[in-house]
Amino acid sequence: MNQTLIGTVFLVGAGPGDPELLTLKAHRLLSRCDALVYDSLVPEEVLDLVPEACERHFVGKRRGHHSVPQPSTNAVLVEMAHKHATVVRLKGGDPFLFGRGGEEAAYLAGRNIPVQIVPGVTAGIAAPAYAGIPVTHRRVGSSVTFVTGHEEIDKRRPSVNWRALAAASDGLVIYMGLHNLPRIAEELMAGGLPSETPVAVIQQGTVAGQRCLKANLAGVAAECRSQAFKSPSIVVVGDVIDQQVEACMPPPASVTMPIPF
Repeated sequence: MNQTLIGTVFLVGAGPGDPELLTLKAHRLLSRCDALVYDSLVPEEVLDLVPEACERHFVGKRRGHHSVPQPSTNAVLVEMAHKHATVVRLKGGDPFLFGRGGEEAAYLAGRNIPVQIVPGVTAGIAAPAYAGIPVTHRRVGSSVTFVTGHEEIDKRRPSVNWRALAAASDGLVIYMGLHNLPRIAEELMAGGLPSETPVAVIQQGTVAGQRCLKANLAGVAAECRSQAFKSPSIVVVGDVIDQQVEACMPPPASVTMPIPF
């Protein structure tokens, strides 16, 4: 390891999957980076933007198959910063929204490695938008809560208070919630949300294979099972779903995205 070189690590949001939703800054950095450290939910079309000589490291995490522990990812980032001037840490969506970007930035900063954050379009907004669903609407939704449906078991507060959320927001956008959807729906109803509350589930949002299922809160988990919905999926709960405008739905991009099993 070259102890004299300290490169900059850019925590870059790859967006929800459609390469055309990359920011200009993300595109520029990908086209000239010396090293790339990337996650599971990054399409090949985005990876193709990286120079051929770029050193690549896959550090994807998938539910039930956490092949690269977080400390190992941190170590790779430090190693790359000591070898290369421009290191891109590419994360699906936005690096600071359920992406461990905050942990990685703090780890690098604590070792005096320069870090820059490049925000990305998050799937919680983009996937519903590509399905024609606004996550807020002047008539029915003045607030929205973004929440994860899959939490680390070692968190000090081990679980989301779904019952409190049921009364706290006009709408919910749930990431990584498909596996726990039966329990989430039960808790939301126990918190006061009517069983007929509209729910939408968008699978593979913004890329080829995008699917959108609409049901009510009481039946959405069973409907997802019957239609074999899989991750990655975004779950939207609330009356905004009734404002869906199908006429403005763009066709999913002709790119595919890995499914994290």
